[in-house]
Amino acid sequence: MSRAKFIDVQINGYYGVDFNQDDISEEDLQAACLGLERDNVESVLITIITDDVARMSARIARITQLRANDPLLQRMIAGFHVEGPFISTEPGYVGAHPVTAACQATWDKTAPLLEAGEGLVRVFTLAPEQDVDQLVTRRLVDEDVIVSAGHTNATLDQLDASLDAGLSMFTHLGNGCPRLMDRHDNIIQRALSRSDRLHFGFIADGAHVPFFALKNYLEIVGLERAFVVSDAIAAAGCGPGVYALGDQEVTVGEDGVPRAEDDSHLVGSATTMQQMAKNLRFHLGLTTSQVESLTRVNPLQFLGLYMPPAPLRVKVPSQNGGHQATTT
Repeated sequence: MSRAKFIDVQINGYYGVDFNQDDISEEDLQAACLGLERDNVESVLITIITDDVARMSARIARITQLRANDPLLQRMIAGFHVEGPFISTEPGYVGAHPVTAACQATWDKTAPLLEAGEGLVRVFTLAPEQDVDQLVTRRLVDEDVIVSAGHTNATLDQLDASLDAGLSMFTHLGNGCPRLMDRHDNIIQRALSRSDRLHFGFIADGAHVPFFALKNYLEIVGLERAFVVSDAIAAAGCGPGVYALGDQEVTVGEDGVPRAEDDSHLVGSATTMQQMAKNLRFHLGLTTSQVESLTRVNPLQFLGLYMPPAPLRVKVPSQNGGHQATTT
C-alpha cells in the first residue's frame, strides 16, 4: 500500500534550510526538497514572509531561477505563497513578521513580487484593512492569484468588501492574532461568520490551535472548505535548537514548538505534514479519507491543480425492461 502524499501551501523552511534567506544556495534548496520528498510531501508553495519589498522580490527571483534549471525543484515547488508585507501593524496581529516592514498595499509594491515569480506566485496573504478600496485584491485576482486574509483585524465591513473584490481564503485561522481579544467580536468569529465564502487553512500541530478548538472550527467550516498547512520553518524535522527565519533567530524547545524569545507568540511550526496527518487521525478521530482531503485533495482543488474523476456511469435494467443510466 502506497503512503499518503501531502500538499503544503504554506512552508517557510525545512530540515535546517530557511527559504527566506538571501541568496539561498541550490544545494540547500535541493536538500530541503529531498527532505520533503522523503517525508512524502508531493509539492509545496514556498512562503516568503514580510520584509522590504526589494528583499522579498530578490528571494523569490533567486528561487525561481534555481527552480528553472532543476527537475527536482520543478517537481517539488509548485509556486510561492507571499505572506505580507500588506499586513496589520497591530501587536499580536502582526505575529512573527517584522512590524517595521508591514505597510499598506499598493500595486507599485505588489508588481515586483509577481514579476520576480514569473507566474509562480499562487497565493498572496494580506490584511483587508491594509488594501484601501480593495484595488490590490482586485488586480491580484485578475492575475489569477488567490488572495487570502491573514494577520488581520479587519472589521466585518472590511472583510465583506474584500470578499466582494475576490478574497477567497483565510490564512492559518486562529493564529496571527493576539492571545487576548474581545470574546465575541473578534477576527476569528468574523471569518467563521463568512465560512460559506472562504477556504480556511489550519496548522494542525496542537500548539497553534488546540485540537478541541480545531475540531470545532472544522465542524463549522466543513471539511470541504478546509485544508492543513505546516507553516514549517527550518526547524521542521530537526529537533530542539536555534534556527533562522529571515533575519530572526528562533528557539525550538524540547516540546518542539518555535516561540519568540519573550514567549509572546509562536514563530511558525516545527511539525511535519506527516505528524499533522497523524494528529488529525488520533486527536480528532478523522478517517484516512478525511485526512487526505485536508492534506492533499482540498489544496490541490483550491489551487486548480486537481480535478476529481468524472462519476462512473453504468447501465442498469429499468422496471420497463429498458436501461437507465445511474451514477456511482
